[in-house]
Amino acid sequence: MKIHLVDGTYELFRAHFGAPPKKSTSGQEVGATLGLLRSMLLLLSDPEVTHVAVAFDHVIESFRNKMYKGYKSSVGVDPVILNQFPLAEAAVKALGLVIWPMVKFEADDAIATAVVKFKKIKSVEQIVICSVDKDLTQMVDGKRVVSWDRRREIILDEKGVTEKFGVGPESIPDFLALVGDSADGYPGIQGWGEKSTATVLSKFKHIEAIPNDPNELGLGLGRATTLLGNLQQNYKDALLFRELSTLRTDVPIKEGLADLKWQGATSKLKKVCLELGDTRIPERVTKWK
Repeated sequence: MKIHLVDGTYELFRAHFGAPPKKSTSGQEVGATLGLLRSMLLLLSDPEVTHVAVAFDHVIESFRNKMYKGYKSSVGVDPVILNQFPLAEAAVKALGLVIWPMVKFEADDAIATAVVKFKKIKSVEQIVICSVDKDLTQMVDGKRVVSWDRRREIILDEKGVTEKFGVGPESIPDFLALVGDSADGYPGIQGWGEKSTATVLSKFKHIEAIPNDPNELGLGLGRATTLLGNLQQNYKDALLFRELSTLRTDVPIKEGLADLKWQGATSKLKKVCLELGDTRIPERVTKWK
């Protein structure tokens, strides 16, 4: 069997920018929530999709905001999308899917924890991470754990991650620490671009293993000297950024494999869709509890 772990936060934002606007019976904008529901129904229409969980950032802030003040937060996020997070969670739950709403941790941490937990089970042939988040590529493992960009129909296995970033999954946190991640709000280390970082980390894997001798980096001497100087001056920041980008795998997830099996939508879905102003969605549901 396969397990599909969905980044609900990404899916909701994708629907916000891609789905048509729609008002609920109470007058609230709910287009993104309806778009997310349609997306989950499309996913469930695939006969190979049997075991699913959807992780949400119940609040965008997490423990990482205490570690670094510039880390991503809800500041500046359109209230139209922020106000739909509770609706989206309720709608997906009514569809009969397991949801993991994160407060202390992030949705990515829940997915990472689930990967570690469920890939130990022999009957799980593959875990599919439904997200485009670069952080989550650190969880890719051979062909058994892959990352799937559903919009562009791109699947990254371990070889694909290496081809895309120039480093393997184990080096993704180090890569992001040096290059920076604007989506998460940390800048990286000055001068360390994607190509030079990939060149160095493809040889040395992790920040601590990068030698102080510029001749060993595999770059031009002048370039290597500058990069090493910047890294040495900002070494603590580099380690902090790596900690920010390293996903936690200790989220308290209580569900077992059997809980993730989709048994059908619940009776609440019709009521939820009625309140959302779209009674056609339940007509597309192929299985009910």
